[in-house]
Amino acid sequence: MRLVTINGLSIQHGTHQALANVALSIDKGEIVTIVGPNGSGKSTLLRCIIGALKPDSGTILKAAGMRIGYVPQKLAIDATMPLTAARFLSLPRRRSTADIQTALQQVGADGLQDRPMAGLSGGQFQRVLLARALMDKPDLLILDEPTTGLDQPGSADLYRQIEQVRQDTGAAVLMVSHELHVVMSASDRVVCLNGHVCCHGTPEIVASAPEYRALFGTGTHGALALYRHEHDHHHHHDHDDSRDCGHDHGSH
Repeated sequence: MRLVTINGLSIQHGTHQALANVALSIDKGEIVTIVGPNGSGKSTLLRCIIGALKPDSGTILKAAGMRIGYVPQKLAIDATMPLTAARFLSLPRRRSTADIQTALQQVGADGLQDRPMAGLSGGQFQRVLLARALMDKPDLLILDEPTTGLDQPGSADLYRQIEQVRQDTGAAVLMVSHELHVVMSASDRVVCLNGHVCCHGTPEIVASAPEYRALFGTGTHGALALYRHEHDHHHHHDHDDSRDCGHDHGSH
């Protein structure tokens, strides 16, 4: 089932053409990752899909009644504010203790409900943000560089969690990532953006595309292939197997 169809999307910030004639679709249950250099319009595209920005031209068609969960790139919370994770998950409207516990369990953050947000580690904080995005059972989960500020093991861990969430809930995932080496293991499709769509397809196709190599260099392709190779031999919770049935979304 098609959740989002974007055609001819263009948007200009002042004299800067942020996006030009972008086309993109997202189907139920798939993980689509957007990569691109800084200033390539990645966050702008997400904000158009969410409805926070109005494009100058083009169309964004969304499935009727589609719910979106959004994890922003960064969220500053005043360290002096006594805001627990449970309280944070109850903003802007109150949630039951059971719902809060379920959401935290879903993202592997059991037991954090009474911890102050300001005292959480980077990885714990991101998991609580992810839990909040899942509270309304979204059909599409949008993540803007969810691993910013996390170390390599923390990033890999969060991506595995996102794959698990996709498996458990059937939600489609659209994420922006600057970590090219993890895109391989986590995505069904990759879209390389630089103001326009340079190339898109499976991670393997994008990694070998000349447009991609022109942006990121040829060394990256080696790193991508290597990561994929290793990943296939480490069966973390059998997540890797879901890569083989990427098109059989109905079974998840």
